[in-house]
This record gives sequence, structure tokens and C-alpha cells, in this order.
Amino acid sequence: MSAPRGPLLVVAGEASGDLAAAPVVRRRADAFGMGGDALRAAGCEIVADVRDSTAMGLGGVSARALGILRAWRSITREARRRRPAAALLVNYTEFNIRLARELRRLGTRVVFYGAPQVWAWRPGRARHIAPLVDHMAVMFPFEEALWRAAGAPTTWVGHHALEAPRPPRAAARDRLGLSTHAEAVAILPGSRPHEVRRLLPPMLAALADVRAARGTVEARVLLAPSLDRATAASATAQAARAGVEAVLAGSSGIAAHLAAFDVALTASGTASLECVISGTPPVIAYRVDLVTELAARALLKTPHVGLPNIVLGRRAFAELLQRDATAARMAEEVSRVLDAPEAARADAAEVVRRLTREGPPPSARVADLLTGSSGPDATRGAPRAAVDARP
Repeated sequence: MSAPRGPLLVVAGEASGDLAAAPVVRRRADAFGMGGDALRAAGCEIVADVRDSTAMGLGGVSARALGILRAWRSITREARRRRPAAALLVNYTEFNIRLARELRRLGTRVVFYGAPQVWAWRPGRARHIAPLVDHMAVMFPFEEALWRAAGAPTTWVGHHALEAPRPPRAAARDRLGLSTHAEAVAILPGSRPHEVRRLLPPMLAALADVRAARGTVEARVLLAPSLDRATAASATAQAARAGVEAVLAGSSGIAAHLAAFDVALTASGTASLECVISGTPPVIAYRVDLVTELAARALLKTPHVGLPNIVLGRRAFAELLQRDATAARMAEEVSRVLDAPEAARADAAEVVRRLTREGPPPSARVADLLTGSSGPDATRGAPRAAVDARP
């Protein structure tokens, strides 16, 4: 089936969504919407920049709220004016669910890529979200049966992180100026300002402990391209004081660098999955405020937080959350991986196996769903991996 007439609306309000949507947009000639450097490089006209919905420092919350409001007004105004034939909504759940209701009134075909994580919390949402979308393009195999049961046409397309180009280890090390033989630690403090603010200081302190215990250990702080300038500048300055170079990832994200490292200290989220896909075992850390912690304890339905552990259904990679996310615990887990990397790498390979589909890449499958030419996947039964990887 040929592509529908009219432009494509893309809404990716977070760094991972920006990277997921970009290869889809490269398959389309006319796209506009919300995103960052990856979508811009793919040729999407950005009418709302993802950086405008992030903020740091005094007034950060109000500035972020204002940025989200501006993005909403820009997107809805342009959608009414341009009448997109299809919309690709990527993650950014609360914003995109509300937007889906608006787009249904315009007669726009809605494809949700990166489904709301109803398997983790508030599972009852699924039956309310399902009528708002024409198709769910899910990234994890166990999600397909869940969304079909809620009434949404659903296809497991594969995970977008598998599409990112990854250079060999030697080339990645050479690009970052890392020595050939020294152990190397990647520090990934997150793609949101509050994550960087809470996680970078203990991560840098953990690195200092590891260096003190092991001697020569190289490191880089990898900063997400979606971070606002103030956050990136603050993180770079902190890293410099700790004797670590900070690298601001380009429009292709952090994937181009990860193969250079032996272990990664990373915020929970897509970055932990990108690490295992690159063969770099992650030590996963996360901190939130007390109110958010209490809400999470009440609502979470999965025993794991790290995506690689959720895929495997077991705690293969360390998860250091809240009061456990200390420099001492991080240093301990990093050293554990460096001392015995073989098991962690085997677990990483198993994650990749479970996420990999035969056939076209995820972006090609999603592009087909946007035209309505979903083929046999739309009615196919849940894959065997849905049982293997169920959280």
C-alpha cells in the first residue's frame, strides 16, 4: 500500500523516543512535530523542541510545565492546520494519550510506538488507551498479548535500540581517546535534568573509589543530546572537577560509544538496554523524591526496574535504587563486573536474543503500520518469547 496523502505528525517528548522515531521518519518525505536532534537530522520539521520541556534549578518545575504547555499548543495548532494523515506517538505517555484523543477527532491514523508500560503500573489503563489508537507498535515481545487482550491491534516490531549503528570496540575506544588495554567505565547519569542532578555526584564518587582500589581505570561521562544547555554545562563542570571527560552524544545518541567500555554506571531506562545491546554490562541506579518513591511502591507491579532484568525475568544486572544508590554500593558492583565479566556478557547476549526479530528492522515495520499495510503481523499470535520474557 502506498503512503497516505498528507504529512506525518511525530511526537517524541523524550530522548529515547527521539532516537526511536528518527529512522521511521527517514522513510517519509514530509514530517513535522516534537523531538530533538535525532529527528531534526532525519529531516523532521521540529515545531516543539524536546529541550523546552526540561529544566533545571530554581523555577525548574514551573519552566518545564510552561514548556510542555507551549509544546501542546504548537502541536495541536499545527495538527489542525496541516491535517496529518498519520501520527507517530512515541512514549511520552500522558501527553500522547491526550493528544491521541484530539487526533481521533481529526481523522488522523494514530500509531503508538513504545506502548505505555501497563505491565509495570496501572494495568487498568490499557482498556482505556486501546480505543484511542489504530495500532500499537510494541518494543518488547511480552507486550503484544497484553495489548491485544485490551482490544488494541498490536504488533511486536522489535526494539529501536537494535537498529542503532555500533562501531567495533577498537574504533569506539579510538574515537573517545581511550587506551587499548585499560579498564574503562561509562557513566550515564540520565537524559532528564533531575536524573543528572541526583545521580552524577554519587556516580563520580563511585568512580573515584574504583580507581583508588584498582589503579588505572579510564572513564567518560556520556551526556544525552536531549539535555538542556544548563544541565549539560553543569554536568561537564562536575566531571572535569573529578578528572573525567564529559562527552555530549550526537544526534545518534550514546550507542556509538558504548562498545568502548567494560561496564556502565547508568540511570534506569532505555540506556541500560542500550548498554547490554552493545555488550557492556550495566550497573543500574536510580533516585527519586520521597513522594514519587511512595507512589511507585504502591503502584509498581514488577519486581524489577531495569529493562534488561525485566526482559530476562530475573535480576541479572545490579539495581541500586533510592538509599542503595550510594557511591560505595555503585563502586562495589562495578568492581564485581570488572572482576568477572563473562557471566554479565552472557546475560547481555541473552537479552539481545530475546529482543531480536527476524525480518525487517523495527523502523520499517512501524512505517508500514503508519500506512495501514501491517501485513500478517496484525493478526499473528503472540510469539514464543512472550512467555519466555514475561515480567
